[in-house]
Amino acid sequence: MEITAKPEILRPRSVKGGAAFSDENLDALSHLLDDFIRIPGTPIRFGLDGIVGFVPGIGDILGGLASTILIVAAWVRGVPKVTVARMVMNVAIETAVGSLPIVGNLFDIGWRANRRNYKLLAGSIEEPEKHSASSWLFFGGLCLVLLALLMVPLVLAGFVVVAAKHLLGW
Repeated sequence: MEITAKPEILRPRSVKGGAAFSDENLDALSHLLDDFIRIPGTPIRFGLDGIVGFVPGIGDILGGLASTILIVAAWVRGVPKVTVARMVMNVAIETAVGSLPIVGNLFDIGWRANRRNYKLLAGSIEEPEKHSASSWLFFGGLCLVLLALLMVPLVLAGFVVVAAKHLLGW
């Protein structure tokens, strides 16, 4: 009987960038930023990112800067570029929406960009093709949402023009 299966070749799980970018340190950082405090009696967890977000003006900027450590680690460790871009978008979304008073802080607690980014980093190293495909789908969906947001003012402008023509009798 002839064996036709090819051996599976696993990529080495090297840690470029030294101990600072080890899985354990990056996991601990994302845990600290997003979910190390639990509200007793509830499943609600939050971290320093949620707390710092309450500081007006600079809180969300500081949280976004702390989140870039995971992005830099992913880049240094060789995560596919599309996945790194998705990680940047996760932080950008969290920082932009998080800048809204109160509602933004609640969004920060729920979105957990750092935990998402750590999962993307760890998964991309183990299964780069799978995570690259899901990142492309994420960007496709994001483009559709942005296109829809772009269309709203255009449709409203069309309604205004039609209403103006109707009122003026053109």
